[in-house]
Amino acid sequence: MSALLKVVPGGPAPGARSVGPSVFELACAGVAFGRLQALHGLTLSIVPGESVALVGANGSGKSTLLRLLHGLQRPTSGQCRSAPPAQQAMLFQRPFMLRTSARHNVALALWLRGTPWRIAQVRAAAGESSANNARQSAMEAARRITDVALQRAVFEEIG
Repeated sequence: MSALLKVVPGGPAPGARSVGPSVFELACAGVAFGRLQALHGLTLSIVPGESVALVGANGSGKSTLLRLLHGLQRPTSGQCRSAPPAQQAMLFQRPFMLRTSARHNVALALWLRGTPWRIAQVRAAAGESSANNARQSAMEAARRITDVALQRAVFEEIG
């Protein structure tokens, strides 16, 4: 693990109980991008209900580690194992949004998870705020995109 990146196990989340095998497990995992070694020799086990904080400076490997854990990046060394497919969501630093309304983006996420389109539209409308129609500054728009991406991830999680 890079000296700049620290994985801080927080123990179980309040009210949560650890049940079953690890959700994610890394054994001497590493990720290299060409000659750049982003992660090296990382060993980690995360069990259900456990809270974990990733702390580090820009470029220390936090996003690479998250991508590795969620199967979006393959290790170039070591092993990465995860439990059988479970409901999980990952919110990226720069969320991808389609060039359409916030309501449509959330409805699309629900539809992709198997919700019938008309029901997805109703559920997305229920979560939409009037701020979507208001004129927004660039900062407010960026915050809104992140809010919509988070809402989309939550709806994907609860289906």
